[in-house]
Amino acid sequence: MRYLLELSFNGANYHGWQIQPNSISVQETMEKCISTILNKKISIVGAGRTDTGVHASYFCAHFDLDFRIEDKSDFIYKSNSFLPSDIAIKNINLVKEDFHARFDALSRTYQYKLNTAKNPFLVNDSYYLKKDIDFCKMNLAALKLFDYTDFKCFSKSNTDVHTFDCDIKNASWSFKENHWVFEISANRFLRNMVRAIVGTLIEIGEGKHEISHLDMVIKSKNREVAGYSVPAQGLYLTNIIYPKNSLLDE
Repeated sequence: MRYLLELSFNGANYHGWQIQPNSISVQETMEKCISTILNKKISIVGAGRTDTGVHASYFCAHFDLDFRIEDKSDFIYKSNSFLPSDIAIKNINLVKEDFHARFDALSRTYQYKLNTAKNPFLVNDSYYLKKDIDFCKMNLAALKLFDYTDFKCFSKSNTDVHTFDCDIKNASWSFKENHWVFEISANRFLRNMVRAIVGTLIEIGEGKHEISHLDMVIKSKNREVAGYSVPAQGLYLTNIIYPKNSLLDE
C-alpha cells in the first residue's frame, strides 16, 4: 500500500529536502521518525528538491507499507510528537499503488516574501531589501514569462535535467499584510529557478534594466546573464496539485 503524506517545514535548519552526505535534511529526519513510529525501515519519496534554507508551507511525499495504518489521527499525533518543532505532518492518505509524489504533480506554486521596511519578526523568514523598488514595473516584466517555455537562463549550472522547458501558469507580485509576495505556478521548476527569476525582476524594479531586458535574458539561455539569486529564507513552496483521482476512498 502506498501512502501520501502532507506536511510543512521551516527549512532554516536543513540542507534542503533530499538526503545528502554529511548534512541534515528534511527527508532523513522524516524517514527516521516514520521508521520509529511504524517499527519498520521506511523510505520516503518527496515531491521534489528544495534548496538549503527554503521553506514549505505545503509539501507532499509518499512511502510504501505492507500493512494498513488503521488510525491515521494517532499516526499523525505520534509522528508530530517525535518530529522536531520545525517539521509538521498535516495529513496522511492512501493513494494508488502507482502514484508518485514527484512525477504525478500537475503543478507547483512558490511564493517569495520580500519586505522593504525593517521588520524584526520577518528577519529569518523573508528578504529585507533596503531599496526603493518599482513593483508595477516588476509585474509588467513578469508578464513576459508567459511568452516562453525554455528557462535555461534561470537554472543552476551543472544540473542533470533533460529539458529546461516549464509551463508557467501564474507569476505576479502583490502586497500582503506587511510585505510583498511574488507568487509563481508552473508544471515544473528548475533548480534555483524561482530565486533567479526574483533576482532578475528586482534588478528591473531597481531601474538597472528596462522591462525588455527580461526578453534578452531568457533568449540568452545563459545563467550569467540573468540576475542574482535572492536569499533562500524568503522562498516557500506553498501548493502542489495532483490529479483528482489520486486518493483512494478508505
